[in-house]
Amino acid sequence: MGVGIAVGLSGFAFGVTSAGGGLTVAQTCALSLLVFTGASQFALVGALASGGNPLTAAAGAFFLGVRNAFYGLRLSQLLALPRAVRPFAAQWVIDETTAVALAQPTRRSVRIGFTVTGLSLYALWNLTTLLGAVGADAIGDTDAWGLDAAGPAVFLALLAPMLKTTMERAVAGAAVVLGLGLLSVLPAGVPVLVAALAAPAALYVEGRRRPGTDGRPGTGHGAPGEDR
Repeated sequence: MGVGIAVGLSGFAFGVTSAGGGLTVAQTCALSLLVFTGASQFALVGALASGGNPLTAAAGAFFLGVRNAFYGLRLSQLLALPRAVRPFAAQWVIDETTAVALAQPTRRSVRIGFTVTGLSLYALWNLTTLLGAVGADAIGDTDAWGLDAAGPAVFLALLAPMLKTTMERAVAGAAVVLGLGLLSVLPAGVPVLVAALAAPAALYVEGRRRPGTDGRPGTGHGAPGEDR
């Protein structure tokens, strides 16, 4: 419940940012109701507000949201929900519900953690989105308040503790360099797509450094019969 309330309140920042970027109240609320993944929503409205192509903006938001599909693969095993319930539960597969569910010791507590986090966050996020969109005019210049940084800040706060290995830190660092370095060169929404290349690039470099990955089949220093 604490996670749901804490993160749900940042929906206000999204509502204000979206309305300030030119989207209507209905469009803003539809994004929270149907998309419901904060980082993707902020990426979409940010790219549109910067004059980006709608297709490019949507592509950037999509790639940010793809991570939820991988969360779903793991949560489907832990939750083991009836088939009829899964399409509805899929709407709540996001960073916060996944983190809470994975921290639970039993299947019953996994289901409770997932449900309570998802319900509280979904309800509060959509309510505060509406309040933010309706009250955007009263707030005035959203850039002066810096509310557009609230969503990314929350996402980074969730991500930072997960970067435990050198590889993970290298991928994150390379993505930051690519994203920020290309902001003034490429159209809005494109830098985040290019930044995603940091992951396969880092994996390729790491693979080349390991014994037995010099590109020649059957070489290496593994034990006899080891599966390469």
